[in-house]
Amino acid sequence: MSQARFASCIPLPIEHKALVNVIEKARDWGLMHGVAMRDKKHFNKDVIQVAPFVLLPSPFPKTEFEKAVELQPILNELMHKVAHNDEFLEHTLQNALQVDEFTKSLYDIWVKVRNEGITQSVSLGLFRSDYLMQNTESNKIKQVEFNTVASSFGAMTSYLPTMSRYILRQLGHPDLIKNMPENKALSGLCSGITDAYDLFGVPSAVILFVVEEVSYNICDQRFHEFEIAEKRPDIMIHRKTLNEIFEETTLNDKKQLILDGRPVAVVYYRSGYEPAQYPSQREWDARLRVERSTAIKCPSIQYQLAGTKKVQQALASPGVLEKFMGSGPSTSRVRDIFTGLYSLDFDENGERAVEMGLKDAEKFVLKPQREGGGHNVYGAEVREALQRMRHSRERAAYILMERILPPLVQGYVIRPGATMPPPVVDLVSELGIFGVIIGTSEKIFHNRQVGHMLRTKLADADEGGVAAGLGALDSPYLVDM
Repeated sequence: MSQARFASCIPLPIEHKALVNVIEKARDWGLMHGVAMRDKKHFNKDVIQVAPFVLLPSPFPKTEFEKAVELQPILNELMHKVAHNDEFLEHTLQNALQVDEFTKSLYDIWVKVRNEGITQSVSLGLFRSDYLMQNTESNKIKQVEFNTVASSFGAMTSYLPTMSRYILRQLGHPDLIKNMPENKALSGLCSGITDAYDLFGVPSAVILFVVEEVSYNICDQRFHEFEIAEKRPDIMIHRKTLNEIFEETTLNDKKQLILDGRPVAVVYYRSGYEPAQYPSQREWDARLRVERSTAIKCPSIQYQLAGTKKVQQALASPGVLEKFMGSGPSTSRVRDIFTGLYSLDFDENGERAVEMGLKDAEKFVLKPQREGGGHNVYGAEVREALQRMRHSRERAAYILMERILPPLVQGYVIRPGATMPPPVVDLVSELGIFGVIIGTSEKIFHNRQVGHMLRTKLADADEGGVAAGLGALDSPYLVDM
């Protein structure tokens, strides 16, 4: 099937002089408003460069955008229930645990803490559900994945609509601004953190951000801290690596995590969701200490386990959604956003999935149990990987997912250091909807949708992570279809 096309919000190409002029203004706007990152190749703490962005907002069907927004609280609650269903997590992950050391390490901490007795029953989820448009006549959204460790770019994308409105005005199209939805992801995500802090109920407590040794995505991370400091100057925030947590924190006799003499109310992970972030046992010991404590974790370790691709695949299996949601209209709406997801376990279904992948490799994506982008396998490499793993337990660490081919749209991608002006290229966009949920296994205190992001990449690129340097920040331009 050939890919459909959406029309750009304004006719392209833009005249050369006008294009060069508006790009220069847009780059400066981005730098001056924090749409920026540190350079990985030439790292300098004192230097930032504009983050990759799409010059014009990308068209997205209004009805499908609204559907995604309406579904987010429903999906929040679904994943909350999944995370608190021990039997389901154990059954779903049992085969992956035999071959995926990282997931097994997380799982072992979860079991250990659970057996010792949960000291903090409240979990904070800052979630994001990601979608691509399915290339059909109806152009319906299909879920790419559900991220439980994923408030990345919520801050910077909150500024993208303002930036896009500025660009449209500069190009003489102020009439198009009405088609751009407001995005309050930053304030919404931060309100989730402060709501959890208030539930902890200790005025002297602090919030702890778990960060990498070197933070390239500094603007996005710091904006959360600055927003909380502005709205809640009574709250102290610390930034620590897992290694620093190991060295600088203790657990008191009340199981409070103590940092600089004060209890930690909320631990917000901006690191700790992939193997490279645990280079030694010290990091794992720090993670265990945090999970044992009374601090409210974002995500709790059961949320992180619930966000694995294996769980996503299991939820798409017949009858599984109904166990968590019943058989009402909400269940049908959620099932409608699923694409084909297949287990690669050593059973009849797994063998059938392997055969499908070998026969039509181009139609599928191989996904491991990882966050962070850059880990998936596409195209001919799917066949090579399946042939290599066919008789190995390793294959149980992956799922097979039908590949979604979204509509194309032409546009300009602006990257730091690239030749200017850029060419008109074919692009595809992925919509992410942010959600906040706070609750225990028995009660949900807060559950809401709080904003969105749009990542756009070259149509012939497989991955689209902005932090990984593969995608670009964007903003949706809502259209009636």
